[in-house]
Formats: sequence, C-alpha cells, structure tokens
Amino acid sequence: MPFPTMRAVEITSFGPPDVLRLGERARPEAGAGEVLIRVSASGINRPDVVQRKGHYAPPPGASDLPGLEVAGVVQGGDAQAMARAGLRVGDRVCALVAGGGYAEWCVAPVDQCLPVPQGLSDVEAASLPETFFTVWSNVFDRGRLQRGETLLVQGGGSGIGVTAIQLARAFGVTVIVTAGSDEKCAACLALGAHHAINYNTQDFVAEVQRITGGKGADVVLDMVAGSYVAREVECLAEDGRLVIIAVQGGLKSEFNAGLVLRRRLTITGSTLRPRSVEFKGSIARALREHVWPLLESGAVRPVIHSTFNAADAAQAHALMESNQHTGKIVLTW
Repeated sequence: MPFPTMRAVEITSFGPPDVLRLGERARPEAGAGEVLIRVSASGINRPDVVQRKGHYAPPPGASDLPGLEVAGVVQGGDAQAMARAGLRVGDRVCALVAGGGYAEWCVAPVDQCLPVPQGLSDVEAASLPETFFTVWSNVFDRGRLQRGETLLVQGGGSGIGVTAIQLARAFGVTVIVTAGSDEKCAACLALGAHHAINYNTQDFVAEVQRITGGKGADVVLDMVAGSYVAREVECLAEDGRLVIIAVQGGLKSEFNAGLVLRRRLTITGSTLRPRSVEFKGSIARALREHVWPLLESGAVRPVIHSTFNAADAAQAHALMESNQHTGKIVLTW
C-alpha cells in the first residue's frame, strides 16, 4: 500500500514569491508528544517570507516547508499526551509549529495546540498562534507591560500590530501606533489604538513626547531595528523597555547610551521559533487563561485582511511584501 501523500506549498528555490509552488509530499506522522492535524487554514507571517528568501532556516528537525501556524481537526497522535491535554480525535484546534504549516496535514506538539475559540472559523483561528504567542511572550513577559502604562507599537497595521493593539487595550494600556498611511492609521484607531502616527509624514519621537506630555512610552514593540533603535531610545520613559522582535530595517544600530543609563532603560529581544516546546507550552497556557476568554467574548478579535487558496501562495506572499494589508493573510485548503 503506497504511503499517503498530501498537497503542500514548497519553496522550490530561494527567491521571489513565484518560487512557491504547490507540490506533493509524504503525509507526516505524529511522534511522541505530537498530534496530527488535518489542516483547513494556514496563517502567513513575515518569517515565512524571510525563509523563502533563504535567510531564515528552519530549526533542526523541523519541516523545510514554510508555515508557522495552522488550524484544523485533530486526526490522531500520541494518545497519552493527548489525554493529558484533554485533546481528542475530532477536536478543532489551532497550533503554533516550527515549520510545515503550508500543507494539508501537519504535526504539532500537543503543548502548542489550543482549542479554536468558540464562535471563530478555522480561517480566523489560523491567524492567531504566531502573533498571539509572539505578542504575549514579548510585550507582556519580556516587556512587563502593566495596566496604566503606554505602549508604542511600530507597524500597527501588521498582524503583530493588530494583535498588540487589541491585547494592550484589553489590559488597560494606552496604545500609540505608527503606520505608513492615513488609511492604516484610521484602521488602527478603529481597532482600539488611542493614537496613530503616520511615520511617512510625522516624526514619531516628537509625537510620542507630545502625546505623553514629555514622559515617553513605557514599552516599545519594534519590528524594524536598524536606525529606529536610536529614535526609540529617545522616546522611552524612565525605566522604559524596548523589545525588538524583527530586524526589517537592518541588523546594526547606534544609539545614545547615555540615555539608557540616565533613564534606566532595558533593550531586549527574542525569536520564538527556536525556543523549546516547554517554553512555547507555557505561553499557550497563559493565552488559554488570559486571552482566549477575550476572543470568545469578542473583546479581542482576529483581523483577516484576505484569504488565498493554497495554490495561490505566491500571490499571498506578494501581498505581504507590498505592505498594503492590515491584519492577517491566510491560506485555505
């Protein structure tokens, strides 16, 4: 009997979006501590683009297929691990994975699976794991964001941005965002941001100082790095925290170290993909406790810009690289 196969989006060579092609792969098998998911939707994230270009290799042991988040139905897996987690065959779940998400079938660690929030579609659920895990880990854990503080989000219209806006607002934080157009600024305000700065027409350092009465932001969530770091140091409050999660603007930064000393600033950052299952599982448990009720009540909601058939993954990547979207882009199977 031939080994079962599946459709999957492959990176045929490193390069532009059209290197993504729908191919056929062997169906993966769940190992110890894993479940097998029949995927109905796969979220697209900026790291997928970087991997497609050849600059973000999967961690050892992970699938070479792109895709860091999926939603679908549990088809089987490690029975004991599933029982401990309260998972059963037939359950609808979304999951964070280290690769392999652009496929009809995907294996995921049991600890990195979460139930699809009540009332959400699989497309909406597939848009959650990568951004929600990332924002919770970086803004609330590393950044120690507290009620009553001010958060500056660079790139408020991104998948990370729309998640950070809503979560921070839900937890009683004043949210300032930057975005690249007046239309994106308006969309961020509609999602709950208190203030939006068009970085193409305004100086975000001056605007943050004006908005905060000269105090500055307590936490900055940065996906740019490069020259932005120096400016972000300038607009941080005393004891402020700068959290860097991507380097779209470059790897090297120069900044005023004197300000870091005088204001007792913290500059930190992280990448989630290579972290252990145990670490990601702890984030999943925190999300289940603190964030999933907000999703089920409608206080926080997924923001889907567009969906594409899996065969059109190249078009989806082209849209992401155009930066014309607000919210998440999702593939459907």
